[in-house]
Amino acid sequence: QVQLAESGGGLVQAGGSLRLSCTASGRTFGSGAVGWFRQAPGKEREVVAVIGWIGDSTYYADSVKGRFTISRDSAKDTVYLQLSRLKPEDTGVYYCGAARALFTNPNFYDYWGQGTQVTVSS
Repeated sequence: QVQLAESGGGLVQAGGSLRLSCTASGRTFGSGAVGWFRQAPGKEREVVAVIGWIGDSTYYADSVKGRFTISRDSAKDTVYLQLSRLKPEDTGVYYCGAARALFTNPNFYDYWGQGTQVTVSS
């Protein structure tokens, strides 16, 4: 069993930055992939970025390319999401999830954190 815990959300003005963290406890990530997703009120959960736990594979949604960066620290079992040049439409609850491969569909994720709120004011 893997427990995931997100942190780093908050309220920020448009154009600002935040760094989110996703730390695993229990079993380590081991292999597979970790993804960041977000969910705005009344909308479905959507993929933001995904990183393979081994190698250099990453995926970014078109809406965040060039603004967000996903990275990992294997020694700390932690995945980060650097959010830059934030826009009001980036507002939502950000979740991290662990999957067996680099999936972009949230239905294929086996473990989820509790989420962290990101609010971007205009």
